[in-house]
Amino acid sequence: MSEASLPIYSVLPALRKALEAHRTAILQAPPSAGKSTVLPLELLGEPWLKGQKIWMLQPRRLAARNVAARMADLLGEQVGQTVGYQVRFERRVGPATRIEVLTEGILTRRLQHNPGLEGVGLVIFDEFHERSLQADLGLVLCREVQETLRQDLRLLLMSATLDGEGLGRHLGAPVLTAEGRQYPVEIRYLPKDPEGPLPGVVAGAVSRALAEHEGDVLVFLPGVAEITRVERLLALRHPEVKLTPLYGDLPLSAQQAAILPDPARRKVVLATSIAETSLTIEGIRVVV
Repeated sequence: MSEASLPIYSVLPALRKALEAHRTAILQAPPSAGKSTVLPLELLGEPWLKGQKIWMLQPRRLAARNVAARMADLLGEQVGQTVGYQVRFERRVGPATRIEVLTEGILTRRLQHNPGLEGVGLVIFDEFHERSLQADLGLVLCREVQETLRQDLRLLLMSATLDGEGLGRHLGAPVLTAEGRQYPVEIRYLPKDPEGPLPGVVAGAVSRALAEHEGDVLVFLPGVAEITRVERLLALRHPEVKLTPLYGDLPLSAQQAAILPDPARRKVVLATSIAETSLTIEGIRVVV
């Protein structure tokens, strides 16, 4: 799907009007709609923003890094120019940065040092349905800033699975919905209680998926140890396939290798549950 055909564009005009007329808005949009990557870029030129920054919260470091990298790529820039990010122990922000992607704890610390959020015109709470203590605290503090110090500050809460209507009533905010696209999904089960250790069972399932289906394969595993063991087994069985681990402590370049498609080879992504967050892994046709 091209960027221009993403579902977020169907709701963008209404969202512009909602944020112009209201200080808080709620957006429901399906996965891969473009809400985390295209939307912040589209809002940069809004008159009410007055050239100020956009801060966008992500619940996990992996998502924060990769969302920032994707936005920078759409602009044809490097991370740290128009788009930057800050996560624990890592910051890539420059003097020209207008969009900063942050993990939730970073927002709380920034509010302590900049309680009026000077220079910030919009705070986006992405994947708000995950509901952490840090995200809830950040929202309460930002609402307090709106009421006492910054009448011009906007807040946008986004999620694919949020109870938008209930939250909208509670916050007195308009709720907008971007309709997604549905694709047929076929579910197949392995035989009950397969024998052998987990890595061997998973490697066998991946081999079967590669033989019976086209496209890339995404495999969810409990942790890094299991990823490493399955990777070793698959490297012996399928040297023609590109194997890419995906977990939070990997460097950004390795995460990008897992997320972006490889035009030359089929790919198997071996991921922890972190891949369930706001990441779109292109080319996936089978999930194990």
